Amino acid sequence: GIDPAISRLLCGRTGIFRGGFSMTYEKMAMLVAESGFTSWAPLDIATIELKEEVRAMCADNSCGQYGKRWSCPPGCGTLDECEARISRFHHGILLQTIGDIEDSFDFEAMTEIETQHKQHFQTMYDALRMETEDVLALGAGCCTYCKICSYPDAPCRFPEKMVSSMEAYGIMVLDICRANNLPYYYGPNQIAFTSCFLIN
Repeated sequence: GIDPAISRLLCGRTGIFRGGFSMTYEKMAMLVAESGFTSWAPLDIATIELKEEVRAMCADNSCGQYGKRWSCPPGCGTLDECEARISRFHHGILLQTIGDIEDSFDFEAMTEIETQHKQHFQTMYDALRMETEDVLALGAGCCTYCKICSYPDAPCRFPEKMVSSMEAYGIMVLDICRANNLPYYYGPNQIAFTSCFLIN
């Protein structure tokens, strides 16, 4: 369900999105709940900062995907190119899937929660694109639409379906959550996966 505090905040408010995309808080909350997310918050575009230090963490390649996918650096473009894409948008939402883990070594549970989050994310993406085609999706982890990415030998096969991570764009997830009043840490026995959509 939706966080009660967020529900109270949204109650009775309309016009969260204006311009080319118009939707009430109530309808957005319904889409979020139907997609399966645990919590969400409106995202103020002005709070988005793209940081070189986040990109440096990508370059450390702890996930093993750096330089192997169009969704990841350097394939997803420079920070300036990412900033240019983001600057087109006027509205955003942050979304989370929160799940229980035994401890910080419970990788099986973490993987399952991440899988659920990606399913929720795709469901929400499909729902938003029924409302508008002008959506930028930034997920958690690398794009997994294709089992083997065409990078760098050929262009992306499905650019309209490719999803970069928030970190690939240089966004520090902890900072963006704090700036938009969405918790990031839920205690030692829970983990949260966070993604966002930017919308016009």
